[in-house]
Amino acid sequence: MYQPEFTHALPDPETQPEFYADVATKRLLAFVIDVLLIGVLTVIAIIFSLFLFTFIAALVYAVISFIYRTMSIANRSATPGMRIMAIEMRTLTGARLSLPMAAAHTLGTTLSFAFFPAQIASIVMMLATARGQGLTDQVIGTVVLNKRAGA
Repeated sequence: MYQPEFTHALPDPETQPEFYADVATKRLLAFVIDVLLIGVLTVIAIIFSLFLFTFIAALVYAVISFIYRTMSIANRSATPGMRIMAIEMRTLTGARLSLPMAAAHTLGTTLSFAFFPAQIASIVMMLATARGQGLTDQVIGTVVLNKRAGA
């Protein structure tokens, strides 16, 4: 498995810009992929419930989404959509995210989507900051990097 060229800190965006190139766009595409996969899982859950979950489909989607994102980030520092787009999350020390960090990031992202101004602020931050960090990334100390940068 590829390991980035750092062990104790993040790559510098000025000297190693390849780690941050196009990450905002890749995050958006990864998000779309993940939404589609979570939608498929939700439909499967509704079918297996003999359609009883139809009445609470939004809640089922939210629960599946939280578990999907938290567990995939905790296990591989990336959701399946992020892995397809060859990006991954790291802490500010360069470490992979632990389960509590993954849950915190998922909760922060969920809250950002719940409050539209926070989501807009997050998008602007991703586009304007050197490391492309969104609001949740800034608050809990994470960053999304190109996985195969410099490879």
